[in-house]
Amino acid sequence: QVQLVESGGDLVQPGGSLRLSCAASGSFVNINDMGWYRQAPGKRRELVATLSRGGNTNYADSVKGRFAISRDDAQNTVLLQMNGLKPEDTAVYYCNLQIRLGPSIVNYWGQGTQVTVSS
Repeated sequence: QVQLVESGGDLVQPGGSLRLSCAASGSFVNINDMGWYRQAPGKRRELVATLSRGGNTNYADSVKGRFAISRDDAQNTVLLQMNGLKPEDTAVYYCNLQIRLGPSIVNYWGQGTQVTVSS
């Protein structure tokens, strides 16, 4: 059984910073791609950033230069450092991990963490 636990969401003023964390636990071989997505009220879930096992990153245009995704494979964790936060970054943020269970790779989602950017 694999579990993902997210943390780090909070209320922050515009221009502030937050760091989101997502840790996987359970029995699995390793983690391939990792990513963060977000969903604002009334909107579809959208990609924020992804990070492959090989280190390739991909960012949404709206967060380039402000957000940074990283991984700690020893801790089975993906992080999202968010700087220069704007009100339009307000959303529930979800981590997504592609986890290898033996011969297969399974897509797992975190429970979501609320980020609110407001003065």
